[in-house]
Order: sequence, then structure tokens, then C-alpha cells
Amino acid sequence: MRYYSIHEFSKLINRTPQTLRNWDKSGKLKPHHTGSNGYRYYSHDQLKEVLGIKETSQKVVGYCRVSSNKQKDDLQRQVENMKKYLESLNVEYEIIQDIGSGINYKKKGLRQLIKMINNKEVDKIVVFYKDRLLRFGFELVEYMANLNGCEIEVLDSTEKTDEQELVEDLIQIVTVFSCRLQGKRANKTRKLVDELIEENEELLNDKVNKSDVETK
Repeated sequence: MRYYSIHEFSKLINRTPQTLRNWDKSGKLKPHHTGSNGYRYYSHDQLKEVLGIKETSQKVVGYCRVSSNKQKDDLQRQVENMKKYLESLNVEYEIIQDIGSGINYKKKGLRQLIKMINNKEVDKIVVFYKDRLLRFGFELVEYMANLNGCEIEVLDSTEKTDEQELVEDLIQIVTVFSCRLQGKRANKTRKLVDELIEENEELLNDKVNKSDVETK
């Protein structure tokens, strides 16, 4: 069961934390429990109740994506690993596959997933990494999912450095637009991508070397 702090819960139901405190005092809505720190916590079931979400037959959806057709083998591995994980949960599940850029919002699978969220057909979405769902806009989809009684589970939440995220975002954007170009412009753009990758590697190496020097 997922729980929300009073500030998280108030945002999801479009009320203020003070309103929730007043509801607690009046008995209109008591928090699910109060932590040892004295903070109020509300359950996912309470969120559904306040938002008027009726219980329907919901399922867990595993979302797997790669950027291009050349990565179909990687997509298949994702699907197989996702199946193993979802089967271990002993729940009804469905796996949605997509091929396309992380900044492409018109992918068939992504649109299917969003439609299912809006129809309140999904209890939980499982992805291996945040950027498998979307490179930009993950938080927006997560917020929409929460409003519809759905949570998103990211299996690998390893944090990246700001430099890594920035370079990966730039490479993703440039790569997408370079695919739309032809001839000399496309070659020039591909060269830019290679330079970005090389600069990123140099940046990381410099940081490692600097760290080694400081520890000696």
C-alpha cells in the first residue's frame, strides 16, 4: 500500500494542508496513520475515495521501450525480464511495447497506456528506468497516474549526475532531429552528436582523475 504525506495528498486532491488538518479535527477525513514524527499520512485507498474513483478491474502494466528498430533484440530482453518480474508479483498484468524516441509523444504504446490510465484500468505501471517511459515529462505522467489511482514503479532508480543527464538529453534531442535531415546537414549533425559524446567522456574522466588526486 502506498502512503502520501499531508503535502503530497493535498496537492493530489487540490486542497490545502490546512484543509486536511481541519478535516482531521472535524472527523471528516482522518489520516490513515500518524508517524513517530507526528506527521499525518494518507493511503492510496483514501485518495481513491476522495477523488471518487470507483473500484474496477485493474491490472499492472509493464512498459518496455527502445529507440529504434535496430534495438529489437534489446526490446525482447526487456520484455522477458519484465515478464519474470510481473509473474513474481502474482498479479494480472499486461506488457506494452514501444519503439521510438523518449521525446516522441505520439508512440502507439504510450498513447495506449495513457488511455488506460484515464480509463482507470491500471493499478500500477512498471518500468526499468524513468527514461524508458519518457525522456521529458515523466513527472507529468506520474501526476496524471496518481490522480487516476495509479502508481509508477521504477525498478532501477539509480541517480545520474547532472552532467550525465544534461548530455544524454542533448544527445537525444540532436539525434531525433538529425534523423529528419538528409545529406550534408545530417552528416554535420551526426558529427555534433559524436563530439558531444566525446566531450562527455572527457568530462567524466577529468572528474575521476581529480578525485584520485584529492584522495592521495
